[in-house]
Amino acid sequence: MHPENTTDPQPLDLAEPGDDRPDRYEALTRIRLEEPDAVLRAARARRRHPGLVYGQQNFIIAADHAARGALSVKSDRMAMGDRRVLLDRLRIALANPKVDGVLASPDLLDDLLLTGALEGKLIFGSMNRGGLPGLVNEIDDRFTGHTARALAEIDADGGKMLTRIAFDSQHTTSALEASAQAIDSLHELGLIAMVEPFLSTASGDRVVNRLDADAVITSVAIAQGLGARSARTWMKLPVVEDMERVMAATTLPTVLLGGEPSGRTEEALQSWQAALALPGVQGLTVGRTLLYPDDGNVEAAVEAAASLLNDHSEENS
Repeated sequence: MHPENTTDPQPLDLAEPGDDRPDRYEALTRIRLEEPDAVLRAARARRRHPGLVYGQQNFIIAADHAARGALSVKSDRMAMGDRRVLLDRLRIALANPKVDGVLASPDLLDDLLLTGALEGKLIFGSMNRGGLPGLVNEIDDRFTGHTARALAEIDADGGKMLTRIAFDSQHTTSALEASAQAIDSLHELGLIAMVEPFLSTASGDRVVNRLDADAVITSVAIAQGLGARSARTWMKLPVVEDMERVMAATTLPTVLLGGEPSGRTEEALQSWQAALALPGVQGLTVGRTLLYPDDGNVEAAVEAAASLLNDHSEENS
């Protein structure tokens, strides 16, 4: 049962994004200290997303990278290290009505709930954050973040798990088993299981994900078979060459990920546009490319990405 809500949550008095005062998020620290239950109250009081419709593509901002220690964006090794800057950028992105929601780790999701930035938005929690980049057993990606039960308590829509399949790592079997268990726990509570599979190589200093069509198709074939049920399973896939073949590999709803930012923001947008036209693609789940664009203009980058989304829901009704 949900704890009784005896106090209506009050919006925090926060500065607008762009105000660079160092104390601009001090209210978050204060309320966490004095009223930790305010997070749950905010989650319960918020207006939920109107619902998912096939043909109406969704736009979700991904913000769970920092919880894996992945703070870099291109040449800036500590780009995501300042939580205040990250919150500013997320609030700008989420203020766009074309952005449907967020995918975040528990700490960041709680901050966003307290700021009121998730009104009418989809919420996906990040579940496994234990496979830190460069860790000797990185493939042993423990579920150290959201649980299905915690996500249900805050009326979230689903949970996401990174599922790397490395045939050269003895940890792959246990990682697959953990993902299957997480999928089952989400399904039991009526939540979406967003699975992000990669065929990976674990030998060397860091895990490397293969980004060719054959590898992605193989990862999809394995990942979509995890768990006792697939009724609420989605795929979260990279955009690679020959995406037509990739999307022919699944009937599951699929969102496209942005990946590690490398080229120009405009180049990423162009690659997403072609992939978004394919059947079965339900939208974008993108983070760093839009939160840290080349010119620093988050609002413009988010609007440009939003303009790529298709809405054919009326045609299919």
